[in-house]
Amino acid sequence: MSTFAAAAARGKNGWTASELDLTGLADIDEVVDALRDVEPDADLALLFVESDDQYLAVLRLDEGEDLRVFGSDSAFVEESRIGQVLLGEIEAPALEIDELTAGSGDDEDGDRPSTDPDADPVGDAELLADLGISAHRLLALCGQEGMLPSDVTAEICQRIGCGDEVEELREA
Repeated sequence: MSTFAAAAARGKNGWTASELDLTGLADIDEVVDALRDVEPDADLALLFVESDDQYLAVLRLDEGEDLRVFGSDSAFVEESRIGQVLLGEIEAPALEIDELTAGSGDDEDGDRPSTDPDADPVGDAELLADLGISAHRLLALCGQEGMLPSDVTAEICQRIGCGDEVEELREA
């Protein structure tokens, strides 16, 4: 499986980003340690893990301590070791993709994208809400037919202000 892992950390001087090598990390604690090392004094650190143009996991670490995790599809756990490491401990499912069409309609564009009925998002879909990406919007992005994990990451990063930093990693 091909994997791209971009860490973005917001510190006193704005956003910094770096690519993380998750190969060989045995558990979520080691992933969190690697994320913490990106910018040890960051008030917020995010890790976007894209796998095989199919799966996206987003990890959020506040003040180096409070970990929140979201995965675009629970199948990532069965499909790869890194999916198991990142999402294996999640017990609560995110909102169902079906709920998007019955949602409150806070999609900024006002139109409803077609969604992937087989997707089974897991974890904390609210993890980016205070950054301007509602749970509904995150689920809509992940469930939108034709959207690759890299597209979702790019849109989220542009919206929260670290798009250029993460895009530079992708082009390197």
